[in-house]
Amino acid sequence: MEAKRFHIDDLLEPSEAFHVAMKPLARRFPRFAHDHDFFEVFWVETGQAEHWINGTVQSLRQGDMICIRPTDTHAFKADEATGCKIVNLAFRAETAAHLASRYAAEFAGRLFDTPDPTPSPWRLSGTQLSTLLQAASRLRTQVRSLARIEQFLLLLAGELIDIGVQPEAPGPRWFVNACRTVREKEYFRRGAAGLTDAAGRSHEHVCRTCRGVLGLTPSAYVNQVRISHAAELLRSTELSIREISEDCGIENISHFYRLFRDQTGSTPRLFRKRTQADPFEAR
Repeated sequence: MEAKRFHIDDLLEPSEAFHVAMKPLARRFPRFAHDHDFFEVFWVETGQAEHWINGTVQSLRQGDMICIRPTDTHAFKADEATGCKIVNLAFRAETAAHLASRYAAEFAGRLFDTPDPTPSPWRLSGTQLSTLLQAASRLRTQVRSLARIEQFLLLLAGELIDIGVQPEAPGPRWFVNACRTVREKEYFRRGAAGLTDAAGRSHEHVCRTCRGVLGLTPSAYVNQVRISHAAELLRSTELSIREISEDCGIENISHFYRLFRDQTGSTPRLFRKRTQADPFEAR
């Protein structure tokens, strides 16, 4: 697909640091794809879309989010039946460079400068999608300052990386789709069997592919998804730890504690205390 280059100075005044748009996609690919001299992040708010990027096509649905580098060439097309609305945030290259330098552990090589030839989608949970939509809506009415965009990107990193599961490594499309599907509760509650069912392949085939692509067993990968879900509930609800363990599909509370500590370095109780701490309460 022939490509054009988009320039940040066509979107922003010199004093501005970002541009945010919430828009429906056309139901056909544009005549030209495009790359940029800036970074962007977009996610699917509603519907489904096809995303042509660097010569491949990704099928995206509600909650899928992708971080786009200046060298990525891409174009969108909404699904004929469902349509698609996306949220798109563009910001200057120097902002990404500063964050990767200042917050290397959170950003470097993980969000906006991954070494992969094609960036993989992150799968936003319902809570994450709601949080980012609210934050993006606020950005639309605020001064387009450097402080505002850095605040948003730090929120983004915290929502996805603090406890979140990494995007899928390149692999067969059926496996990538299965990894995204298993992040839904009806699948991850069933453990490795949920990943096998989502893949529609034999357990042995899924095991071989999972080890080859992710370096993990299906159980280990699904447990990462479960603990990510548990962390969200610990941060945002008053459910008991046992209720959260059961919501994740883990009946053995000791096993849940061990999995949570291995992934986060903390017990569920200490994690909740840290993330729900009231700064006005005496310690």
